[in-house]
Amino acid sequence: MKKMTTFVLASSMVLGLAACGPKGDSLSSSQDKSGNKEYDLLVWEDQSKSSGIEEAVKTFEKENDVKIKVIEKAYGGQIEDLRLDGPAGTGPDVITIPGDQIGTAVTEGLIKELAVDKATQDIYTESAMQSQMVDGKVYGLPKAVETQILYYNKALMKEADLPKTVDEWFAYSKEVKTDDSYGLLALWDQLYYAQGVMSGYGSYVFGQNSDGGYDSSDIGLANKGAIEGAEVIQKFYDEGVFPSGIVGEQGINVLDSLFTEGKAAAVISGPWNVEPYKEAGVDYGVKELPLLSNGKHMGSFIGVKSYNVSSYSKNAELAEKFVTFISNEENSKVRYEKTGEVPAVAALAEDPSIKESESAQAIAEQSKYAELTPGITEMNSVWKPIDAALQTVATGKANPKEALPQAVDQIKSAIAANGK
Repeated sequence: MKKMTTFVLASSMVLGLAACGPKGDSLSSSQDKSGNKEYDLLVWEDQSKSSGIEEAVKTFEKENDVKIKVIEKAYGGQIEDLRLDGPAGTGPDVITIPGDQIGTAVTEGLIKELAVDKATQDIYTESAMQSQMVDGKVYGLPKAVETQILYYNKALMKEADLPKTVDEWFAYSKEVKTDDSYGLLALWDQLYYAQGVMSGYGSYVFGQNSDGGYDSSDIGLANKGAIEGAEVIQKFYDEGVFPSGIVGEQGINVLDSLFTEGKAAAVISGPWNVEPYKEAGVDYGVKELPLLSNGKHMGSFIGVKSYNVSSYSKNAELAEKFVTFISNEENSKVRYEKTGEVPAVAALAEDPSIKESESAQAIAEQSKYAELTPGITEMNSVWKPIDAALQTVATGKANPKEALPQAVDQIKSAIAANGK
């Protein structure tokens, strides 16, 4: 997923009936105060993505003689809202969340197990479907996959001249650096991005058991490879090829601004920027991430977005039917055509509309070197300590040999405390 430090809820966009739900009262979200039925399902869709399901929603309404209300919310924060709105009776029937939140949602009893058959599960890529399973049970269906890619400004660089390795990018960035001109920029003060470098040297978040599950007692974020990778990252900050402004919460905004203003030749970001960069007027190209100095390919996390049924739904059977319908091959293809989000349906990888897309192909190529973000509850204890450690490295306040082991100790303490 695209990890964000703050979540801003989008303005509501309503499909189906335009009436707002009775937020704040004790009635079911499908009724108004007079008891009149407004809608049969309330769906929380991702920010700026309602257009991808608009026609499918209308079809489902007609075929099932029901009414559906769709509201857009930033998908990374929907679980947080469900914790409040679900018990209050004002929450959704269907939500869309990142795959690495599935474990937490299941542990907290926020989403329902789905009774989808094996044939339905088999239409999705293995890793995408795996992200929706806990202890062999299915809790959602994948809607899209995403991973990091490299964007480059064609006005500043030709594809043939692109550096092939991280070391070559460092040298190029030093060469072109001025007060308002940069080479490659990346948010390597955050684990979500930094692990792409660190994993190539042997870093890992959690080890795995023989059954394929994660061993949260085995944390590889301060091993020899993690430290070596973090030292590579440190060089970009110490040598000034990254501006100081891309450290911390505002880093993502600074990076995007520099690229859209033509002040950065290339950035590492994700498919969520395919349309925004285009709308900003940047003539860009996209590629998979570069090689590391040891010859290994730079890695990345695979993020999976899914549709899931709230445990608080009063119409769970219909909600599950909707999730299965909205995630099928036909509707996944339409959603891709409308939103540019790469679908999780395996067969669509060979569809001409996807094979001819430069960004989709870059994502497919990079996915070969990517790993699933661990979807277990213990992952919640990882982000903040490691991000804080990487930020001390980026700002020169500590070196990786000091910062990473301390962060891992904090993670282990947090996991132990949360397990009590």
